[in-house]
Amino acid sequence: MGRGRAEEGLHPPFCVGLRPTPESLRSFDPDKWPIRRFLVDISAENKMVREMARDFARNELAPKAAEMDEKGRMDPDILSKMAQLGFWGIPWPEEYGGTGMDVLSYIIAVEELSRVCGSTGITLAAHTSLGCYPIYAFGTEEQKIRYLPRLCSGEYLGAMGLTEPEAGSDAGGTKTTAVRDSDGWILNGTKTFITNSEFAGTFVVATSTDPPAKTRGITAFIVEKDTPGFRVGKHENKMGLRGSSTTELIFEDCRLSDAQRLGEVNQGFRVFMKTLDGGRISIGALALGVGQGAFDEALKYSQQRVQFDQPIINFQAIQWMLADSATKLEAARHLVYNAARRYARGEDHHREAAMAKLFAAITCREVCNDAVQIHGGYGYIKEFPVERMYRDAKLMEIGEGTNEIHRIVIARDLVKRGFPRHDFE
Repeated sequence: MGRGRAEEGLHPPFCVGLRPTPESLRSFDPDKWPIRRFLVDISAENKMVREMARDFARNELAPKAAEMDEKGRMDPDILSKMAQLGFWGIPWPEEYGGTGMDVLSYIIAVEELSRVCGSTGITLAAHTSLGCYPIYAFGTEEQKIRYLPRLCSGEYLGAMGLTEPEAGSDAGGTKTTAVRDSDGWILNGTKTFITNSEFAGTFVVATSTDPPAKTRGITAFIVEKDTPGFRVGKHENKMGLRGSSTTELIFEDCRLSDAQRLGEVNQGFRVFMKTLDGGRISIGALALGVGQGAFDEALKYSQQRVQFDQPIINFQAIQWMLADSATKLEAARHLVYNAARRYARGEDHHREAAMAKLFAAITCREVCNDAVQIHGGYGYIKEFPVERMYRDAKLMEIGEGTNEIHRIVIARDLVKRGFPRHDFE
């Protein structure tokens, strides 16, 4: 393709320098030139949430995303502003302090925030899917009334304590114990890689109440932050998503009343597995958003960066990377939104959630890799957002189930239900 294509308007008129600057890229709107981002059909309510989240991301997150990544800490002012806009209670009923919107609205919010700042996206995702959902789905009415309004208002965030140093993919290997006595329960053990722990007020924690029974001996508890014998441990110095809080949780003779038990004794494994089904859709949305953000940056850069007297988007090698990235993102969005809709309708979404998370995670990593490649040497420099997004992307293939675990989940469901799903036949 020669310069004649440029004269037809296939790239913006401001491609005049040898390289774009971060300032010129920030002033460019990828939704207006020249290819609009693909959107699956969504409701008017979904669109309203999308625009609100998009505006918040551009106006509030974009100026602070790099700083939060550098400092390794979420800005509390961001959390406060999100509370004012109702982000923390999007999918929960108004009777518990939520906004009463649907699950897809929440998924879109995670996607749009992550498009600019993955750390903020995962903070919302972990709060909603891991911190709130198990209380809403498995809690008593008293527990819902006690905790959900404060979680939905943003008074504090929610978190989940599942992973341990010796129990990651193998949740049945939980070593944190809960021993019953006449006054309630005593917890001892350590959790690791816990998202939101710095700002959380409640933690849904997995314990072993019958160690020999493995997964059949897991019980869930709600632990409040100021409970004696419980403390937040060291802050992890992570590769990516550095703005989100990730720490250890330490229990040393932590005493809880039986009223803080979530669900039945020894039935907690089901609580956590059902929670992770929804959480996987959230991480799919996070991956989708980070990948979309990297694509946006690559598309902008390719139209501003001039080499051999023309914008690099005129070269087939760049076009193919962008075309492949756009196609993968479109497919990932279909998977994520479909899983969210099945979840919202109360339909089985076990396989769909795993597929959405797996494909979106792989897509995010590949798209971010190509975005860095399109930026060339500048993609390796922290001044450009794709460097941060590339580091953020890897978590999607590890958190809330590794790619390998999700392939096992999908394969087992194929054996159980066949393909296509029996309910489609």
